[in-house]
Amino acid sequence: MLASLRTALPALAAAMFATGCTVGPDYRSAPEVAGNAIGAGAFPHAPALAEARPPDVADWWRALGDPLLDNLIETALRDSPDIRASRARVRQARAGLAGNRANLLPKVGANAAMLRTREPDLAALAGAAGGKGGGGGRGPLSLYIAGFDASWELDLFGGTRRAIEAASAEAGAADAELADAHVQLAAEVGQAYASLREQQASLAQLRASEALEADMLDLTRQRRARGVASELEVERLLTQLENTRARIAPVEAGMIESFDQLALLTGRAPGALDTALGQPRALPALPETIAVGDPAALLRARPDIRAAERRLASRTAQIGERQADWFPKVSLLGSLGFSAMDPGHLVRKENGTWLTLPRLQWNILDFGRVAASVDNAEAGRDEAAANYESVVLKALRDADVALSRYGHQRENVVVLRRVEASAERASTLQQQRYRAGTASMLEWLDVERTRVVAQQDRISGDANLLKNYVSLQKTLGLGWRPSAS
Repeated sequence: MLASLRTALPALAAAMFATGCTVGPDYRSAPEVAGNAIGAGAFPHAPALAEARPPDVADWWRALGDPLLDNLIETALRDSPDIRASRARVRQARAGLAGNRANLLPKVGANAAMLRTREPDLAALAGAAGGKGGGGGRGPLSLYIAGFDASWELDLFGGTRRAIEAASAEAGAADAELADAHVQLAAEVGQAYASLREQQASLAQLRASEALEADMLDLTRQRRARGVASELEVERLLTQLENTRARIAPVEAGMIESFDQLALLTGRAPGALDTALGQPRALPALPETIAVGDPAALLRARPDIRAAERRLASRTAQIGERQADWFPKVSLLGSLGFSAMDPGHLVRKENGTWLTLPRLQWNILDFGRVAASVDNAEAGRDEAAANYESVVLKALRDADVALSRYGHQRENVVVLRRVEASAERASTLQQQRYRAGTASMLEWLDVERTRVVAQQDRISGDANLLKNYVSLQKTLGLGWRPSAS
């Protein structure tokens, strides 16, 4: 029996050294989530203007034809502190991966020292004790030492390889999170830009209404002085004018907030973009159709889904990394050193020493510590799987809702423009009647109030449509570029 073991153990050890083994579950792919929805080929509530062709993941904003918006987003993606922080996290993850890969290789160190000493005069010490003198001591003496140390822990059960696998997945997750930061930032800039243009258009409309109402007030006061208009008409028109003026201040405050928000998103101080963005511009024109792809394309495009999948791969690999602690660890230690009194004789063969030491380390009794760490890793894997499922379902929900909202808002804008055009015609006719004296100020004021509301609704409708377009690009996971490796 013992003879058989002596024969089998070296053969088994040789096989383990040659091939090794890797404990723990192998990660294949993420679990299937909402298979029927993913394979449907289209989103259930996509409007007719949505095309099934796959969208380009980068630069969705260029389809709007607004060079200023293009410049703002490009500047934000280049200069935003949040993007720089995400890039730093990518570098950290890649450095961690490189460190884990290096653990597969031996560690080699070198050392050197010089010892200088002087021996005491033993005869003098003895003479002093007996009342006699002695000669001088020996020295000073010099000793030169140089050596190399090496150690190598053999990855017999794949613990280090699983750590590399986990670190590689973490690096992939960091890359995906950087891409997701691009998506989020581009959408934030687009939303803030739409808000600014909406506020500028509203302010221009309010100032035009203010000027018109001020003229009408002056005209009504003149008519009142001639006894053709009543004091009630003057007060009603004055109230309308003051109400319009009261709406101007909040819009101006909102513009300042939008200026500063865009400055922050592009990595600049408050006020830095006031001049560049101060000139009002019309909202960008939206394309007639939009490429949205299908649910399967959404899984490939959205960086947050890729990040969740890579986290799941990392947590799965960590199970094997923990399970490897159940098995023995074998290390090879070696040392080569030289010592001599003369540095010129240091590396002679007779002055050298060497040592080799295979070492086996095995925590045979750990009172469940490894089992607890394995259970913790398995729970982490299960949590990552649930998080992946949640991210996929939320992505499908967000995209479908965004498509529906964009389609309905586009229909709503068509109606709002018809309403505005009708209100404009009615206001023009009523104003002509009022100036001719065939309609009262109250009648004109009611029609004018309707026109102002219709114009404001149309401005808000156009801005909301642009914001919905931006939100749709974000929910589709668009606006990122592959990071440089």
